[in-house]
Amino acid sequence: MPRSARIDIAGVLQHVMIRGIERRDIALDDRDRLDFVERLSQLLLKTRTDCLAWCLLSNHAHILLRPTRGALSEMMQRLLTGYAVVFNLRHHRSGHLFQNRFKSIVCEEDSYLLELVRYIHLNPIRARLVTSMDKLDTFKWSGHAGLMGQPPLPGQNLDEVLLLFDENPKKAREKYRAFVADGIALGKRDELVGGGLKRYLTYSGTNDHEAYDERVLGGGEFVEHIWHETNSFNAVAAPPSLDEIIERVAALFDIEATTLSHGSKQKTISDARAALCYLAIRMFGYRGVDLSKRLGLSEAGVVFATRRGEKLNVISKLMEIWSNTPADAARSNSDCKAHEILE
Repeated sequence: MPRSARIDIAGVLQHVMIRGIERRDIALDDRDRLDFVERLSQLLLKTRTDCLAWCLLSNHAHILLRPTRGALSEMMQRLLTGYAVVFNLRHHRSGHLFQNRFKSIVCEEDSYLLELVRYIHLNPIRARLVTSMDKLDTFKWSGHAGLMGQPPLPGQNLDEVLLLFDENPKKAREKYRAFVADGIALGKRDELVGGGLKRYLTYSGTNDHEAYDERVLGGGEFVEHIWHETNSFNAVAAPPSLDEIIERVAALFDIEATTLSHGSKQKTISDARAALCYLAIRMFGYRGVDLSKRLGLSEAGVVFATRRGEKLNVISKLMEIWSNTPADAARSNSDCKAHEILE
């Protein structure tokens, strides 16, 4: 059976799984492990890819990634090829190190982000590499230690995960740790390592017939959204400037672009800022600090706005009109006013 084309668009959460060929070890000692995580860190920073969770075990690895620009497949090819070459030289071997190509599952964030963070970071306990939460807190080859205050992997996005628990860093760590500890009793989570509607139905308990895609972990509406975004992004040749994104968002919401940086709490302007943050960061790879400066928001405020924007039903409409000029978009507002879309 031919392989399915990989879904590889910016702004989409992906659970990446890497396995050694014939289940053999991919890291034999700490030197190997350090080489792997250093390569991963360098590529995360260079490609501006968000890493929300990671874990390196003896014969496989899990990484939760959200590419903000460029193709995830290119980053992973550089990581795995470079690592395999050095591994083979060090251990006087030849041939493939990894089992086929890496596996990646596109994931619906609202349903799965925290579940996947917990699942990935509990791998050392399930694999019996550590025997308690106390030891997991300092386990060097997992992103959990960074979230607990140990030196993090450069490039790991700690703030986004912790802010989902509390704005106070100390309270956030306590709540996050309790959440992870509660997951130990859940055991192996098969629904989190495979894609498609069947996995989603098992997890959600629904039986409705929905759109289905083995490459996607989420409900039917999310699957259809991913199909639409894949087609939309194929039509966008290059990331637009931040000024252009601001003009398009302002035109869609029928407001002046300058009002987006005034700090107004008016709902239309607040919604427009949220849509802008989501579109610029998740879709076109801008950094949170870029939006923070332009909108007068704190970086934590940008994180919250981005998550709000993801839930607004305007992103697909923005992509539909992206080929128009801002003036064209404004003239078409009679067909796509933001307040009508948000109903």
